[in-house]
Amino acid sequence: MYKLVAYLLILVLGMMLNALQTDEEMAMKALFQAKHALNRAAHAAAQQLDVSKLPAGVYSIDPLRAETTALSYLQRNLRLDASNHPLPGTFFKQQIEILVFEVINEDRGFPYIYENADYGYKVTLARPGVILIIRVEYPRMFNIMGPVTWEIKGAAEIYEA
Repeated sequence: MYKLVAYLLILVLGMMLNALQTDEEMAMKALFQAKHALNRAAHAAAQQLDVSKLPAGVYSIDPLRAETTALSYLQRNLRLDASNHPLPGTFFKQQIEILVFEVINEDRGFPYIYENADYGYKVTLARPGVILIIRVEYPRMFNIMGPVTWEIKGAAEIYEA
């Protein structure tokens, strides 16, 4: 009888470990999906040139167009509504928070070292660029591991050919 109980306990333990492994793998996939979406949004935002400064040969980013573009890319890639809540039937369940959106323009000396102590982010920009930090919460499939929240960071510069 004790062997049957031991067998059942081992079986339950094995199932819990399998569920934990599955949840961790799904969490990594979700993190990569969010990071790729953030990188695409930052890159698209950094390409929004201020056309009024181009005739003078000044490369500058239009902050309003950059922010609009970054939001649009994040919303399309992560399937979010206008207030950054996930659409019905999508993977993420909680609102995606935009913690930092900052445009670093030609008014700063380059190379420019951007540092944000609140989020532990430091990056060096050689040209005008965009800094973007978002917070994403992973919707756990099983409640074996604790809540997982990431602060995903990214930066992109103007592309000069």
